Amino acid sequence: MSFPKDFFWGASTSCAQVEGAYDVDGKGLTTWDWDQKKINEGTCSFKYASDFYHHYKEDIALMAEMGFKMFRMSISWARIFPEGEGKINQAGINYYKNVFKECHKYNIEPLVTIYHFDLPAALEVKYGGWHSRKLIDLYVDYCKVLFENFKDDVKYWLTNNEYNVMIYYGAIDMLTGKPNNLTDLYNTGHYQLVAMSKAIALCHEMCPDAKIGPAPNLCACYPKTCSPMDTIAAMNMEDIRNNMWVDPLVYGKYPESINTYFKLNDITLDITEEDLEVFKHGKPDFIGFNCYGNETVEYMEYEKMDFSDMAGADNRKLSYLQKLTAKPGIGRGVSNERFEKGIDGHMFDPYCIRITARKLTDRYHLPLIITENGYGRPDTLEEDGTIHDDYRIEHLRRMIQEMKIGIEEGANLFGYCPWSALDLVSTREGITKRYGFIYVDRDEDDEKAKTAEMKRYRKDSFYWYKKVIESNGEDLD
Repeated sequence: MSFPKDFFWGASTSCAQVEGAYDVDGKGLTTWDWDQKKINEGTCSFKYASDFYHHYKEDIALMAEMGFKMFRMSISWARIFPEGEGKINQAGINYYKNVFKECHKYNIEPLVTIYHFDLPAALEVKYGGWHSRKLIDLYVDYCKVLFENFKDDVKYWLTNNEYNVMIYYGAIDMLTGKPNNLTDLYNTGHYQLVAMSKAIALCHEMCPDAKIGPAPNLCACYPKTCSPMDTIAAMNMEDIRNNMWVDPLVYGKYPESINTYFKLNDITLDITEEDLEVFKHGKPDFIGFNCYGNETVEYMEYEKMDFSDMAGADNRKLSYLQKLTAKPGIGRGVSNERFEKGIDGHMFDPYCIRITARKLTDRYHLPLIITENGYGRPDTLEEDGTIHDDYRIEHLRRMIQEMKIGIEEGANLFGYCPWSALDLVSTREGITKRYGFIYVDRDEDDEKAKTAEMKRYRKDSFYWYKKVIESNGEDLD
């Protein structure tokens, strides 16, 4: 068993979580730049992040030192269109041109996410964001500018990042704790799918040598027990969590089983005949997927869910997310005592990629690339500048071991880009929850971050991953 010779080893970031420079060179505000987007007290905002904007040459050189074949990154919509539409910011175009040039200098292939959660704030204010069909055309206009300017720089595009997660875990608003209207919520996902399908067709027209695909968060669902009802619950949950967010792009329609959940919970998708026609012409070339672990599901009778007790709750706890997996009339997520335990005590499922990749290969018959996978927790910078993250090495080693077996079993994987290349601001836990191979020396204090040097340090996992890449996945010790 071995990895393909041309396997793309790399890692991932997103512009909102790593770039910083929120008000530099004409960039407009995004919804992440608003002060109120600090979801938890005591965590930093996204305004300064890891200052990749000013450190990109140093950071890409470090990625090259590790041996990266691919760097998954994203473009900030508001750095190209400060108002989300209208006038183009040439400084933004120039910046990303320079980033791509630096990648190619080291023979690193950019894998570029077009939209990674960071909606221009102006579009949220003016149109209500993805609640409006207007965003479909604005997104396509944005894509057209990217394809025109970067068609010679980028050969691999990703449409939207984890668009399904925002809906799957979206029963309540993370900032206010108030319930969302489920019809409105699911239609934001449908509008994104229509937009992505149009963008895929446009990419094929404008960039015939490029490849493009989506980047949802996908995972297999295990039944809690051997009860047939738990098995059916797991099957239906996979349709709600995974398949309904890829099927329209590949097959032009949603899976039938979601209609049961929609009827039980009074959800109506705003699907037009034009939408169905659009789906016929936007088939992706590959599927990127983020995978951190699989869901374990038990059957759940229909009941009216009460989320009133979650307002102000600590959304960093697993119990918080587990409640949001509850899909009345279908199933709910539960803990799985059979998952492995790491040396630091954390529970994880190293089989997640192997099983999910095999299922996706069988369902879609398209190439796959892992666009996120990793382990986030606080790291300690020692006095001598070392960071000993053996817990992260153990976690990734087991993932890669199972991924290798999955490829032998037929999983059509062509690359692995774990989260993350360097430390960045986590959505709910700030800079304290670190994922990177490269340590960024900053804390949760935004005022200090304004002038901080943000020095970079190589973690133990940096040197370990370098060996993994050099050996094409053979040396995992």
